[in-house]
Amino acid sequence: MKTPVAVAVVGIEAKVPRPRADAVRNRERILAAAREVLVELGSTAPFDEVARRAGIGNATLYRHFPDRATLVHHVVLYVMGRVTVHAENALAEVASADEGDAFAALCHFTHAAADERIGALCPMLSGDFDQEHPELIASRVALEHAVQTLVLTGQESGLLRADIGAGDLMLALSQLSRPLPGTGCPDMDRFVHRHLQLFLDGLRAPARSVLPGAPAALGDLRRKTM
Repeated sequence: MKTPVAVAVVGIEAKVPRPRADAVRNRERILAAAREVLVELGSTAPFDEVARRAGIGNATLYRHFPDRATLVHHVVLYVMGRVTVHAENALAEVASADEGDAFAALCHFTHAAADERIGALCPMLSGDFDQEHPELIASRVALEHAVQTLVLTGQESGLLRADIGAGDLMLALSQLSRPLPGTGCPDMDRFVHRHLQLFLDGLRAPARSVLPGAPAALGDLRRKTM
């Protein structure tokens, strides 16, 4: 009786099928639409409205995101990822300019992050949301690193007051970029960038006041909100 011989397949790589282009586009549309619906209606927003705004059928929505928890999870990752890219672009803006204006780059990042609806994340990070999911942790680490570096760059340049932390920036951004609860005022969005700029002007160095308390670190926000 012959001993079985293991046969090695050489030169053949396992191919992982790529998602079709239309599937990728649908996913992006769903996440963008879900972000807006969740901002306006909260985490209990109906799936039908997400599908309607994304311009797809309910079956397509459920094929990508079979339940509410999965959809919310991926919307959070979607927003965090996009905000991280804005922070990295701001850092590249400082590095590429002959005399990079770190404060201007910080302003560009803050306004871009507001447009991504980052302020809507906090209400989603409650209840049964898995805050320790590996994907979320990795995304959070990348975002915190980019924002922390951006703030430190501004402070080292002497353009950003030294008595604030990255947590101060993100807390104000979160508060100013989400709708006021119970106001029934959808037009409040038109004031977001105006009020953000008022806040940012208060971050310029030299400081014109003494702030009470200690600077807020990003870890402080995580312990309080997550």
